[in-house]
Amino acid sequence: MLHFSSDYEKGACPEILNALLKANDSAFSGYGTDTITASAKSKIRKACNCPEADIYFLSGGTQTNSTVIATMLKPYEGVISAVTGHISVHEAGAVEYTGHKVLTVPEHNGKIDAIELKEYIENFYNDGNHEHMIYPGMVYISHPTEYGTLYSATELKAIYSVCEEYDIPLFIDGARLGYGLMSKDTDVSLEYLAKHCDVFYIGGTKVGALLGEAVVFPKNNAPKQFYTMIKQHGAMLAKGWITGIQFDTLFTDDLYFNLSSNAIEMAEILKSIIKKHGIKEFLLSPTNQQFVVIENSLLDKIKDKVTYSFWEKYDENSTVIRLATSWYTTKEDMEALDNIFDVTM
Repeated sequence: MLHFSSDYEKGACPEILNALLKANDSAFSGYGTDTITASAKSKIRKACNCPEADIYFLSGGTQTNSTVIATMLKPYEGVISAVTGHISVHEAGAVEYTGHKVLTVPEHNGKIDAIELKEYIENFYNDGNHEHMIYPGMVYISHPTEYGTLYSATELKAIYSVCEEYDIPLFIDGARLGYGLMSKDTDVSLEYLAKHCDVFYIGGTKVGALLGEAVVFPKNNAPKQFYTMIKQHGAMLAKGWITGIQFDTLFTDDLYFNLSSNAIEMAEILKSIIKKHGIKEFLLSPTNQQFVVIENSLLDKIKDKVTYSFWEKYDENSTVIRLATSWYTTKEDMEALDNIFDVTM
């Protein structure tokens, strides 16, 4: 079976497994107060060029999104997101469960537009009844987006400028951040991203770790008692060293970026396979997620050979699916996929 459903179908990279095994017989203080976690934070600060950054390790992406949003918003505020944003569509209402509404704006291949964002906020304050409404208190974007697309440096700066104008924080979901940073079509570096938002996270779950996300407040601007509120939201591990050692490993010798680069290289091969076999493109992204239109009859032929993600129905005979490469995808996997299409199409 070939695995292209997502980038977290397999466990963890060998370097992390070896580090965990090596540390397994040692004892560490709990809840991320250990020396390995401290080392991981130091390496991330250096990689972001943010020596004053507050860094916390949370258990997963949904926990991270709901915790960050809930702790940074006031009770009467909501968070602005693209209508396709992960917090709006695929997190089972986790943000709303904390008492905060997701306020949606139009999307353009998964991205929000700075002009439309400004118009949304202006329209809110120009509404004579806005005191009876949920205030826009934060902007949420994903980089890469749910469609694998990327914000350019200019787009990111424009969105952040709107946030600064209205004194609301910009939160960047970086569940797949590594794949965005290593894309051949990006002009956004980790340092640039850190300077143009108020909080972001570096995804580990989808980029080689067993679990865990690293939340970065680049300007020493974490909410008061954020550590305590992580625990209140059920996002803190007692064995905090497990996330600490994973990120310490990922940010040693550029492993995080090397793993991410592999996915991008394999995605380029995937695009060539799609083109070779005349498969209808729905959206080919500059990162590791590719969206294609496949006839249902072909899906029936490959379903026992290839995993993929259902995205949406295209018409009565075809389906949009996502094929995702990852840190663990190999050239042999790509050759096997090519051969499957050779036989079945």
